Amino acid sequence: MTVALPLATPFATAAQPPSAAEHERAMSEYGRRAEARAYALGNRGPIRVAADGHLLPEILESYWTHGFYVFQGVVGPEELQELRADIDTVLSRAPVAPDATVDRHGRPAAIEGIIKPPYRWAKPLSDPVGGTDKNNGRHPAAMLQPEPGEDAPAWTVELLDGNLHLSDACLRLYGHPGLLTVAASILGDDFVPYNEVTFVKEPGLGPSVAWHQDGTTHWDSPDWDHGAHGFNFMTQLYPSTAANGVWVLPGSHKRGKSDIRKMVAESGSDRIDGAVPMLCDAGDTIVTNRQMVHGSFANSSPDRRITLNEGFFPRKRVLGVTARRLTGTVETYDQARIDARTRILQIAIDARRQRFPQEKTYVYRPLSGREDENRWNEESRATVLKNYNQLDMFI
Repeated sequence: MTVALPLATPFATAAQPPSAAEHERAMSEYGRRAEARAYALGNRGPIRVAADGHLLPEILESYWTHGFYVFQGVVGPEELQELRADIDTVLSRAPVAPDATVDRHGRPAAIEGIIKPPYRWAKPLSDPVGGTDKNNGRHPAAMLQPEPGEDAPAWTVELLDGNLHLSDACLRLYGHPGLLTVAASILGDDFVPYNEVTFVKEPGLGPSVAWHQDGTTHWDSPDWDHGAHGFNFMTQLYPSTAANGVWVLPGSHKRGKSDIRKMVAESGSDRIDGAVPMLCDAGDTIVTNRQMVHGSFANSSPDRRITLNEGFFPRKRVLGVTARRLTGTVETYDQARIDARTRILQIAIDARRQRFPQEKTYVYRPLSGREDENRWNEESRATVLKNYNQLDMFI
């Protein structure tokens, strides 16, 4: 299903999609109207903790009310530059096309020894999953797909999979004491990892991500609650705007499984009524409830967005749970699986300690006392970190 945009201009129809320039103008107008609503929520500020070492109650209340919170100034200028450089290096090693074997420099494109292909491709400004049964069918309505410019490439990288073994800077970010304090405050001290990916929205090329809710496992659980499917951290390497960023429906994480197809139909377009963009600066991190209705439009803007995603779950929602991954694989997560995956978190904490010794090192309670088993060095890189994402968990 392709949905027409309710604009005064006649271009936005299924038969005649807009050009990238037309889409950019329309998004600029639409975004301006929503920005004021986004800022009026008041859910932004630095990471601040109470005497008990957890987030201030007012920050937690704001997160649980709206379903997201913008933490400002999480990543400083030096670390931001390191993260940008690492991601650019990984992107420079991408094959020149999905089926190619060399990168743009003529080097072998495969990253040596990586089992799961790290690059996911899409057509520029396309919607690869909306209105299909991909990803367990959780993207039921398609987004508008503008026509890219004449000089656009045939393909663009839309996602990197496995941040932590692709980038040492990303591994160090994973051990950020402030972010891990946020995780413990929301999920409990025994929180467990999900996965880590990079969303790539190149200017004039970035594909859309159709409206969806991330969780798929616990909607019908008798003890379902507002945090049953965990959250994602979204650290922005460049500013997140209304045109290139993720849009959310505030409070939708509290309403159970949403009828997104109906929402889109009632809105008369892919612009769901009441949605707001998650706006922030480079170096900010957004914590986003995975049960919220959210999505992003094709990036027809001139502004790049690179988002580092790190997901976490409440342990009780994972231990002993059988779930179907987005690939269709069915898995049960036992204690051994959780223990193996959480080792990466402790290694990241140590990697950050070595790079930023002036910071207070985070203590991850489930592995307290086992720090010496999980030090960051070349041995752990080869034996524990490499291909760690084979152990990713999904609910």
